[in-house]
Amino acid sequence: MRTRRVWGAALAAAVGVSGMVGLQQAAQGAPGSGAGVTGARAAGPVASSVHTVGLAVSSDGSAVLGRRGTDPFSTVGVSWRDPKAAGPARVEVRTRDAGTGAWSGWHQLDASDPVAGLGAGARGATEPLWVGPSDGVQVQVDGGAGALPAGLRVDMVGDAPSTGGTQAAVAPRDTPRPPGTGPASSVPQPTIVNRAGWGADESISPEDPVYMDDVHGIFVHHTDGAVDYDCADSPSIIRGIYAYHVQTEGWKDIGYNFLVDKCGTVFEGRKGGVDQPVEGAHTAGWNQDTAGIAVLGTYTSVSASNAALTSIARVAAWKLGQYGVDPSSTVTLTTQTTQTSGTGRTFTAGQSYPFAAISAHRDGVATECPGDMLYAQLGTIRSYAAGPVAGLAVSSVSGAAYLDGGTYHTTGPATVNWTTSTPSSLISAFKVLVDGTAATTVAGTARSATVTLPVGTHAVSVQGIHQSGKAATSAATTVVADAPPPATTFHPLTPTRLMDTRYGTGAPKGAVGPGGVVSLPVTGGSTGVPASGVTAVVLNVTATGPTASSYLSVYPDGTARTSASNLNFTPGQTIPNLVVVPVVNGKVDFYNHGGSVNVIADVTGYYTADTTGSTYRTLTPTRLMDTRYGTGVRKGAVGPGGVVSLPVTGGSTGVPASGVTAVVLNVTATGPTASSFVSVYPDGTARTSASNLNFTPGQTIPNLVVVPVVNGKVDFYNHGGSVNLIADISGYYTSATTGAKYSNLGPRRLMDTRSGIGVRTGKVGPGALVSLPVTGDNGVPVSGVTAVVLNVTATGPTASSFVSVYPDGTTRTSASNLNFVKGETIPNLVVVPVVNGKVDFWNAYGTVDLIADIMGYYTG
Repeated sequence: MRTRRVWGAALAAAVGVSGMVGLQQAAQGAPGSGAGVTGARAAGPVASSVHTVGLAVSSDGSAVLGRRGTDPFSTVGVSWRDPKAAGPARVEVRTRDAGTGAWSGWHQLDASDPVAGLGAGARGATEPLWVGPSDGVQVQVDGGAGALPAGLRVDMVGDAPSTGGTQAAVAPRDTPRPPGTGPASSVPQPTIVNRAGWGADESISPEDPVYMDDVHGIFVHHTDGAVDYDCADSPSIIRGIYAYHVQTEGWKDIGYNFLVDKCGTVFEGRKGGVDQPVEGAHTAGWNQDTAGIAVLGTYTSVSASNAALTSIARVAAWKLGQYGVDPSSTVTLTTQTTQTSGTGRTFTAGQSYPFAAISAHRDGVATECPGDMLYAQLGTIRSYAAGPVAGLAVSSVSGAAYLDGGTYHTTGPATVNWTTSTPSSLISAFKVLVDGTAATTVAGTARSATVTLPVGTHAVSVQGIHQSGKAATSAATTVVADAPPPATTFHPLTPTRLMDTRYGTGAPKGAVGPGGVVSLPVTGGSTGVPASGVTAVVLNVTATGPTASSYLSVYPDGTARTSASNLNFTPGQTIPNLVVVPVVNGKVDFYNHGGSVNVIADVTGYYTADTTGSTYRTLTPTRLMDTRYGTGVRKGAVGPGGVVSLPVTGGSTGVPASGVTAVVLNVTATGPTASSFVSVYPDGTARTSASNLNFTPGQTIPNLVVVPVVNGKVDFYNHGGSVNLIADISGYYTSATTGAKYSNLGPRRLMDTRSGIGVRTGKVGPGALVSLPVTGDNGVPVSGVTAVVLNVTATGPTASSFVSVYPDGTTRTSASNLNFVKGETIPNLVVVPVVNGKVDFWNAYGTVDLIADIMGYYTG
């Protein structure tokens, strides 16, 4: 309610005035803490006492009170005898913190609005300033060009706040109009702390309230005092204002109808019932048919909190809604006073003038209230109060949905996520619209909802319903609902070479250049793969002789390539990786990003959408072979042309003794003495030209292998030099129909620690673990998933290390999935069981970034 008159040149420069005083924080706790009012809130009335000290006017026309100790107080102001007399040109106070003994800076006090119809004993006064628990005061008063008013004194308000107390939302019982009898509003009533809740001493204001016919205008104010108060002190601040208005200025009650603190708590002001049209004393000349809402604090140079703006809007909308007034409308108000406003408008008593339904104190009175910053926020308050929901937009579509070429696709329930700039408390509900029809309705606090879409292309939007009933609808987002991928069974093949660009096998002869794509026919002919009915093939792909750091992406022919990669490599590196890729047009495509590289592809099996193939059983990754220690086979490196046979069925392997068609092994070559390759093939069969691992001297390299089982064994052949071999089993295929079936998704990125996709941003440290949610995302069902197929890439490692990928919530075994040296980028395909909807990634040494692209999943 602060009125700042134009009182001449600033005294601040002459006396070292600071324009704003920080509150006495040592006695109040940390600034801004507390989301509501606690501690100082009273369970009943709190007695307030006003201590006064007279001010003598000196010969130079000023009045000064030197530093002096006082009785405890928390609110201070200066008053004078005649309420109609012009106030001093400048009034400044400073106070002493009762807890620390420190003196504050100087704070200028502004004159309060004059109030008509005051009785004997009323005084003119400055606005009250809440300073927190204090026990000392110093005052400077300057008359400027005019004389100081008579009867100057310092008024200090103190109380004894009790601890505890509760919040209530009803008016006091002793009001002439019972609570709940006011007009019904078109919007909900916010929670309001009643007068008993903030400790009003009703004995100091026994006069009955005055009621108006209606309320069709709101004036927004701020109070005096800094904004770094603790919200637990809000009741004490309000009690100080109340006692000052009544006991110093001679008003019948506190002037405002409602008060709001920076935490958004709303307090009942003038008595008479919050749902009644109580006449206040908040805006001189404009108190008829209006209500005043004051925000605790001064907002001249700092903006009000969004919590405060929201609460102002809710109170204003509710109050205006009782009388059918749109908060965004213009209303007509009649003034009782001839005056000029703080915005320069002139008014004549008895005349009517247009006002915004929600206006500021300065719009009607010569004042800076509610401060420049809060005044600039009136548009936000009106928007919040009137609606509709603003800034509504679909931010993303998740769940089973994924982005493909800039368009969302989904094979299951899709979760629509949205944003809005309107606070939740002002929103009644949201509706997700599918092709213009509401598919689901959720609360106004929600920011996401899940819908199931029929197969086809749909326009998905979100509609927000404001508490006013106004609806706003976001722009539509296209979501394509695809049929879920079929569950398929696996047909293992003896590894067979389909492509080698070095010799023109299966594709044109010659390295694949930068941005180059080669298409490989994978069905029919001599490939061993049927000409039709094939949903995906399993290929061992090797990149060799690259001229630049680059990557290969393998994807279905005729489809848009995604950001996922299958092999990442550096110049001169030879690196293999197993790829499971959907088949379109009987082909798969190979894309090289940069430089040139030769590409080799060996087929090891295929999937069909029927029950003629094998189903899959997952196993906890278990080490079956390590030639370094004689695990599973004889101890010792495998020499040039050497073959070791590994039993993989029966015994302690976890694999049945019969019915097994193929096993899934993570094979690692380590410590090779020469450039060479290793082929893994069914025992007792002729080895083909296909290879599974290619390496150079000293390199440690892993690769996933799917190999048919003959005689219960698989064989490992090393071409040149000597090398140690490690094999970890992660599952097997069985001729039984009781295992899991595979569903293709194609490569989609689930995790990248470099950019925070799927998990937090940042390298994985030594001995550190990251957990990646894999179900209910990017087309993977929420439930029923037994395992996922991931292409995992380690990049930028700072030390030689290994990464283990295993089911979340289980004990990690000694098995590893990626082995690498410092600075190396290396990929590997991983088939990992799913527990808790997640898989875990553990790094042994140094730090490393990890990338994971999903290829598909197993169910059943």
